[in-house]
Amino acid sequence: MKILLLFLFLFFTPLFALDGDSELYSAEAVAPKQKVLYLSNETSPQRVVKGEIFAITLKLLSTLNNADRVEYKLSNLQGLQVLTPTPSREQKSKYYYDTFYFLTTSTQAKLPDIEAFVAGSSQYASAVLHGLPLNVISLNPKSDFANVIADSFELIDFKTTSYDNKHNIVVFVAKATNCDIAALNFKNVFKQGIESAQKSHLDSRITYYVIINKEVKNLSFSYFNLKSNSYPTINIPIIVDDDSVTTQSDLKPTDQSREILKMQIAGVVAFFMLVLALWAKKYIYLLFVIIPLIYIGFLAIPSKEVCVKQGTNIYLLPMSNGTVFETTKNEYKLKKDGSIENFVKVELENEKIGWVKNEDICSH
Repeated sequence: MKILLLFLFLFFTPLFALDGDSELYSAEAVAPKQKVLYLSNETSPQRVVKGEIFAITLKLLSTLNNADRVEYKLSNLQGLQVLTPTPSREQKSKYYYDTFYFLTTSTQAKLPDIEAFVAGSSQYASAVLHGLPLNVISLNPKSDFANVIADSFELIDFKTTSYDNKHNIVVFVAKATNCDIAALNFKNVFKQGIESAQKSHLDSRITYYVIINKEVKNLSFSYFNLKSNSYPTINIPIIVDDDSVTTQSDLKPTDQSREILKMQIAGVVAFFMLVLALWAKKYIYLLFVIIPLIYIGFLAIPSKEVCVKQGTNIYLLPMSNGTVFETTKNEYKLKKDGSIENFVKVELENEKIGWVKNEDICSH
């Protein structure tokens, strides 16, 4: 019995040892990933304002011949909006400087964890930078603050026209740098909106409209300048422009009650001149009767109408990407007040003025 046990011990012991050596060998056979990327933080802000656009720049060293294979993954960010998922790159000597842009959306913000890796390869180790919390401050702006935070904000052009009996419409064009220009917003106005915008984290441009009470003589607002740390004021004097319909923002409606009043006055003048001509028996006075009657006839000419298709968008301004404030539910006729390029100016049943595209005019 002892001899049998000794035989079994001597037989199985090498097998267990071989199995253990096999596991150890397999573990040691997994080679570590090769380190080819070296990443560090070159620049990042010490303090940001809520609503500010800011940049961080990374310094990358790659031992690969083709650094274009290096990509980034951003994760675990807080209170930020990534504006450039793919960074802008600048090369200096053997280093690459990659810059990301972010918009601060909250007072509680944290930079993202940034992982640099070689795309399409699993043999290279990635490089990781862990994001830190940001020092974010909230502004305490003036009452006329228009919600714009920028390095610069400049008014290019503006125009004011009558919107209806109680309101004027101000249309202006502005440009800004380092600005979320779509955040532009006014307080205590009747209506407002973006007509067009070229958004960029570097340079942006906007066409904006504001509908205000006729009593307002100056549209004044401020923005926060990041360079000077101040609130510059922008002033738009309200000078109502009654141009012809060839101007883009001519929105003045036709007041039919005034036309009727003019016809009544002309009729009274014609009547008295007729009485005077008959009483004085000077028929030359009849000429002063004919002139008011011609004027009345001119005013009485019915306005030209256009047929508008069902489902037609009525635009506030004659711009393809402009604000749509009404859509026709049926095909019907509207008074035509003029035209410009690809748009026709119409008067709606509610006496509002709008613009429709030529393609939306009925063909019959």
